[in-house]
Amino acid sequence: MFRRWQRDGTWARVLAALQTRADSAGLITWEVNVDSTVMRAHQHAAGARKRGLRRPSRPEG
Repeated sequence: MFRRWQRDGTWARVLAALQTRADSAGLITWEVNVDSTVMRAHQHAAGARKRGLRRPSRPEG
């Protein structure tokens, strides 16, 4: 049932109705905050292979 209500827009209408009620009661402060901070991860944090740290899974010989 949840997916059907999502597809037919029921949840969007419920949210809009709740926001309208809260806004008319003065319970919502409509402020916009935009943050353009960019943080880059190290290449190894993204799953890149680490060179030189690979060990064989079985002993050679």
